[in-house]
Amino acid sequence: MMNIKTAITILSLFFLSTWAKAQYTMHKMISVGYTYQNQSFGELGGKLLFLKNDDVIYRLGASALMGSTNSKFAIMPKLQADILLNFEKNVDFYHSYYFLAGVEGTNKYIAPKIGVTLFGMLDLTGGYAFPIGDTRLNGKEMKGLNINFTLNIPTVFIHDMLK
Repeated sequence: MMNIKTAITILSLFFLSTWAKAQYTMHKMISVGYTYQNQSFGELGGKLLFLKNDDVIYRLGASALMGSTNSKFAIMPKLQADILLNFEKNVDFYHSYYFLAGVEGTNKYIAPKIGVTLFGMLDLTGGYAFPIGDTRLNGKEMKGLNINFTLNIPTVFIHDMLK
């Protein structure tokens, strides 16, 4: 079973080799959401969005999953990488939705996922989590169905609202 360090290294090399070919624009976002992974968790973190054009967008993120597991409060760090795709041309509301493919990993599981996102800001994804070794969170195994609902708020938007 691939450990989390190997997965992060492979993802980093993939994204770095992609970015070396062209100049990408980067946008910072704050993310809040809900994750179901054998248990309900609230999510709070940040993401970086990289784009050259708006057909293919890359996102990297880090967040904390917080919830109660077996009547004990628990926090898990989460890293994720996503690719957003929309090749539709000549539409009135250009690129309002994207198909999303990605992977997320914590110190307890790794979960490939697919889904949709509205404007890159409102995500609905699902996947399946594979546990890392025999790790458990307060005695509960973290494997199986993985569902995420996330709101990504651009920091530019927050800055403009506070002016």
